[in-house]
Amino acid sequence: MQVYWFLPTHGDGRYLGTHQGARRVDYDYLRQVAVASDTLGYHGVLLPTGKSCEDAWVVASSLIGATRQLRFLVAVRPGLSSPGLAARMAATFDRLSGGRLAINVVTGGDGTELEGDGLFADHDTRYEITDEFLQIWRSLLTAAHGGRAIDFQGRHLASKQGKVLFPPVQAPYPPLYFGGSSAPALEIAARQVDVYLTWGEPPEAVAKKIADMRARAARHGRVLRFGIRLHAIVRETAESAWRAADELIGRLDDATIEKAQATFARMDSEGQRRMLALHGGRRERLEVAPNLWAGVGLVRGGAGTALVGDPQTVAARMREYADLGIETFILSGYPHLEEAYRFAELTFPLLPIERRAGIGQAGELIANEYSPKASQS
Repeated sequence: MQVYWFLPTHGDGRYLGTHQGARRVDYDYLRQVAVASDTLGYHGVLLPTGKSCEDAWVVASSLIGATRQLRFLVAVRPGLSSPGLAARMAATFDRLSGGRLAINVVTGGDGTELEGDGLFADHDTRYEITDEFLQIWRSLLTAAHGGRAIDFQGRHLASKQGKVLFPPVQAPYPPLYFGGSSAPALEIAARQVDVYLTWGEPPEAVAKKIADMRARAARHGRVLRFGIRLHAIVRETAESAWRAADELIGRLDDATIEKAQATFARMDSEGQRRMLALHGGRRERLEVAPNLWAGVGLVRGGAGTALVGDPQTVAARMREYADLGIETFILSGYPHLEEAYRFAELTFPLLPIERRAGIGQAGELIANEYSPKASQS
């Protein structure tokens, strides 16, 4: 099991949908979250992308030297950048970080935002562009290991004698992660990516997705790995965890929810539609499966569900997803610095993950002489 955390380059705070308890997200804070994630033993961190976020590549690059083993899951945006430029950026980052790059392929589901960035294409056309982008990107980085050039002519994109001179550390290229629920997205995932990501839907829905994607990939002679994107609210007791969930949206008014839901409704993302369908914007419908809470999705786009409970229960829910085939869990929580510690300290000991040995005294010495005993749980 691989557990990633999240760098909140789009904002952070104690409560959703309000300026109360808001936290200034600057380099120092992002560095704190990244170093904490690295020190605590998270496999990596996801950096979000879009107009509401600081640029993911600039932020991730600035944190290479501040971290040691942490991987960075950074987005490429087909249609917003050329595949040749994106391939060189990936190769450079991978070399400078010593092979710590993973790629999140984001086609985008908000046409209004994409038009603001200069991409005027409907939903299916965007996925056609993504398909051609990935063919070029993969070919360039694969060929780079042998010093070869590539040619490609597609409907939307082309490359003539394209070449990446300096290959990435990871061969043939940094792993590709991709999420999408529409028919074109599923086919791209089956043919081109390494890890298919789903947002945190109930286990039955995730099981159907995985079965479908395995069958699609098999038709192309491929085997996919699977990951899930979730938030987490873990406390020592179930009661305190659910209280924390209620507090997270406790200062959120109905007008703000209505405004956010209207924005989400205009998007042509099938994944966003599925997130909205879980709760319909209604507070009384937020526990959509045992310990799976959709309160975050009232005002946050994309991943909108959280695992809520005591450590044993949340670990059990994660193992249920793992039994379905999920290997990678990409988690987050509010505020992200404190929740990174809470989740790691409370839940990591219960999960089948590789834990790096720490250096230094763990806990305060008792009576200036005795080390506290390790928990037997």
